[in-house]
Amino acid sequence: MKKTLIMTYFTSCFMLLLMRNASAYIDPSVMTYAIQAVAGVAIAVGAVVGIYWRKAKKKVQDKLGIDENAKKEVEEDVVVYKKDEE
Repeated sequence: MKKTLIMTYFTSCFMLLLMRNASAYIDPSVMTYAIQAVAGVAIAVGAVVGIYWRKAKKKVQDKLGIDENAKKEVEEDVVVYKKDEE
């Protein structure tokens, strides 16, 4: 642990001593890519949270004995076959 902290300290000091200013041009379209990346991450995180929320909700309902479909009416499947008239 102590060795890791010492290496981290020396690495950060070394990086600060050798730091230079950069004169660079950033294209305006870079912001579009950045927005797309942030939106993609937000959507992915939302999907993962939604999946785990449903799983947690189902586990809690199972523990408490709550049936989500208790008051719902279910219709029977009706299949009608017509014979070909000859």
